Amino acid sequence: MGILAEVLYPRQIPEQEEWLKNSCHQLKHEFESAKKFYNQMVLAMTENKLTETLREKLQASTTYFNNHLWQMDYAQFQQKTYPIGSGVTEADCKTLIKQRLCFSGMRWEEKGAGIILSLRALVLTSTRWEQ
Repeated sequence: MGILAEVLYPRQIPEQEEWLKNSCHQLKHEFESAKKFYNQMVLAMTENKLTETLREKLQASTTYFNNHLWQMDYAQFQQKTYPIGSGVTEADCKTLIKQRLCFSGMRWEEKGAGIILSLRALVLTSTRWEQ
């Protein structure tokens, strides 16, 4: 997104920052906004006045958006109450793994640790235990 801001507002840092702030908000809260920004990137690639470096960076961003559009519909994911950041996953890893396997003096072999973590995951996920 930052590279698109550079293309749209060359050498206009305050405008780039304002556009980026608004665009990140749109990306997070408006349905199918990633597709809109992808289309803007594709259109910007046709600009003749892009430097080679800017064109390469924009191409990389365009490719990234194209490859990950299906993962970037954040408004829809939020509506479905899916977590959209890594914080939930990191906290779960700490709860599931770190708190169980890293007590002082504990040593684990891979097989034993795997068994303990499987049991711990079942205990911490009540709906899975009944299955």
